[in-house]
Amino acid sequence: MSSSAPGATNPMLYDPIPEGQGSTTKRNQFVAALGICMAAVSGGTALAWTSPVLAQLVPANQSDTSGLEHESFLLTTDEGSWVGAFLAVGAFLGALPAGYLAEKIGRKYTTMSLAVPYLISWALIIFATGAGMLYAGRLVIGIATGASCVVAPMFISEVAETSIRGALGAFFQLHLTVGILFVYAVGSYTHWVTLSILCAIFPVLLIVAMFIVPESPVYLVKKGRRIDAGVALKWFWGPNADTQSALQTIQSDLDAASGEAKVSDLFTNPTNRAALFISLLLMFFQQFSGINAVIFYTAPIFQSAGSTMDPAVCSIVVGVVQVVMTLASSVLIDKAGRRILLLQSSFIMGACLIVLGVYFKMQNDKVDVSNIGWLPLASVVLFIISFSLGFGPIPWMMMGELCAPDIKGLASALAVMFNWTLVFLVTKSFGTMQELLGSDWTFWFFGAWMMVCTVYVFIKVPETKGKTNAQIQAILGGKK
Repeated sequence: MSSSAPGATNPMLYDPIPEGQGSTTKRNQFVAALGICMAAVSGGTALAWTSPVLAQLVPANQSDTSGLEHESFLLTTDEGSWVGAFLAVGAFLGALPAGYLAEKIGRKYTTMSLAVPYLISWALIIFATGAGMLYAGRLVIGIATGASCVVAPMFISEVAETSIRGALGAFFQLHLTVGILFVYAVGSYTHWVTLSILCAIFPVLLIVAMFIVPESPVYLVKKGRRIDAGVALKWFWGPNADTQSALQTIQSDLDAASGEAKVSDLFTNPTNRAALFISLLLMFFQQFSGINAVIFYTAPIFQSAGSTMDPAVCSIVVGVVQVVMTLASSVLIDKAGRRILLLQSSFIMGACLIVLGVYFKMQNDKVDVSNIGWLPLASVVLFIISFSLGFGPIPWMMMGELCAPDIKGLASALAVMFNWTLVFLVTKSFGTMQELLGSDWTFWFFGAWMMVCTVYVFIKVPETKGKTNAQIQAILGGKK
C-alpha cells in the first residue's frame, strides 16, 4: 500500500493541483521549528546555568564563606569546574544514540523523548544535597543537550522548503541563545533552586509541541509510508502544496543514497567524506574562535575596560546582543548566502581577538590604557555580533544541509560529538592557557585559528543557498 497512487481511496493525498503548480504556506513550518526548538531553549538554559549558579555556590575566597551561610552546601573551585565540564561529557555521550534513535523511532518521537532526561536532570539538580547530585544532573542534562544538537537541526532541515531552509536552520542557534539569555536574566536575581525550577518549564513545552508537530516526511518516505508522508507534507507546507513532486524529490534523494549507511560509507564515499570533513572543520573553527572563552571572560573584560556595569547586567547585554544578531542571521542567511556570512565571521572575530591580545599585552606592560578602555568592550561586542551572524548558527545548519539523507544521522552525531569534545577541551584548558601564556597570547592563539579558518572557508566550503540536496551532493562530488 506504501506506493499507493493518489485517488478516491486516500482523499488527503488527492492532488487536484497540476504538478509543479502548487503553492506552499510557511506558517506551519515556523510553528514546527519553534516547537522542535524548545529542545534548543532547554539546551541553552543548561549551557548558561553554571554562570549565575557557580557565583552562588563557589565562594570567591575558599576560606571565607560569609554571605553564603544559608546554602545547604557549597562547592570548591575544582568541584565548580567539574559541574561545568560534566555537561560537555554528557553531550558527547548523548550524540550517537540520538542519531541512532532518530533513524529507528523517527525524528518526532526522539525529539519528544528528550524531555525525559531534561526533566530528570532538573529534578536531580533541584533536590541536590551536594556536589555528587549536581554532577549526575549535569551529566544527564548534557546527554539531552547533545542529543538535541543532533536531532533538532536534522528534523528542521527535513521539514523546511528550500527557500526558507536557512532561516529555519538558524532557529536552532537562535533558541539556544534565547535559553542562555533566559538564565542570565532570571539567574542574576533569583536563588539557583528557583532558577532550576523555572528552567524545567521548557522540556514540558517541548512535549506539548511534539504532540502537535507531525513526523518528518523524509523519515516516513524512508520507512515506505508514502501516504503518511503526503499527509505530513500537507501539514507542513499547506493544503495547496504540490506534495506529489515533493515526495518524488524526497524519494529520488533517498534512492541516490545507498540505503542504510555504515560508518565506513562516511569515509569510503568521496562525497560523504567531503560532507563530513567540512561539517567537522566548521565545528572545529566554531569552538577555536574562542567563543566560550570570550563569553566566560566577558565580565572581567568589561571590568578591565573600567566599566562600572554590574557583571550580571553585562551578561544580560551580551545575551541580548546574541539573540538579536542570531535573529538577524536567520533573515540574512537565505539572502546573502552561507559563505559570505562565514567569511565575515572568521575575519572579524580574528581581528577582534588580535586587538584584545594587544590590549592585554599593553596592560601587562604597564602602558596607560585608561583612554582606550572602550576598545576591549567594543571588540567583545563586535566579536559576539560577528559570531552570531556566522559561526554561531551556520555550522549547525550546514551539518544538516551537506549530508546525504542516508548518512545524515550518523554524520550529524559524529560532528556533534566532535563539537562537544572541543567545548570540553577549550573550556577546561582556557584557565591553564591564561596562566602559562598570559591573556595576550591566549587571544592571539584563537585569533590565528580564525585567520586559517578564513582561508579554509574561502577555498573549500561550498555555497548551499537555494540548492536541493541532489545539487549539494553533486558539488561535493566535484560535479559542479
